[in-house]
Amino acid sequence: MTSLFDDNGKNIPCTVIEVGPCVVTQVRTEEVDGYNALQLGFDDKADKRASNASKGHFKKAGTTAKKKVVEFKGFDEEHKLGDTLTVDLFEEGEFVDVSAISKGKGFQGVVKRHGFAGVGQATHGQHNRLRAPGSIGAASYPARVFKGMRMAGRMGGDKVKVQNLRVLKVVSDKNLLVVKGCVPGHKNAYITIEK
Repeated sequence: MTSLFDDNGKNIPCTVIEVGPCVVTQVRTEEVDGYNALQLGFDDKADKRASNASKGHFKKAGTTAKKKVVEFKGFDEEHKLGDTLTVDLFEEGEFVDVSAISKGKGFQGVVKRHGFAGVGQATHGQHNRLRAPGSIGAASYPARVFKGMRMAGRMGGDKVKVQNLRVLKVVSDKNLLVVKGCVPGHKNAYITIEK
């Protein structure tokens, strides 16, 4: 993340995203596939890392194997196999949705994972219980813990979509997109941007 100053001198937190160039690796049509969509590939993959099937798939589009391949529905204009899409699809001031796999945080307790408050004080006989979950079930009836009980466990690593991020700047010569706010995922993670 970084920040920009607007015309009024207000400091705006923002994220810089490299968008493209993305190659059209497959065109889905209603007649053949049952729906209309474009398959876009991003970031070249070394030939020795790609399978022969994927090499043949990308060879039809006249490009090398790609690390990230995503399908998008709802493109208005016609695109052909092998076309290159750049950041010029976006305009300053419009809103986009960004989705990615969130940062994995490992095994976490209930205070961090679910926002439990803990005991709240260290007096009145409490010992070493400040971040404990407390009671998790009833006694002899129902004699079990209900499914879905909020407990400690693995946190993060989920697909997350952040909606309505405003595009602050489009840098065409470097294929960079600057959006207001933060996006999910670690540094250099692959993300999907939708209008």
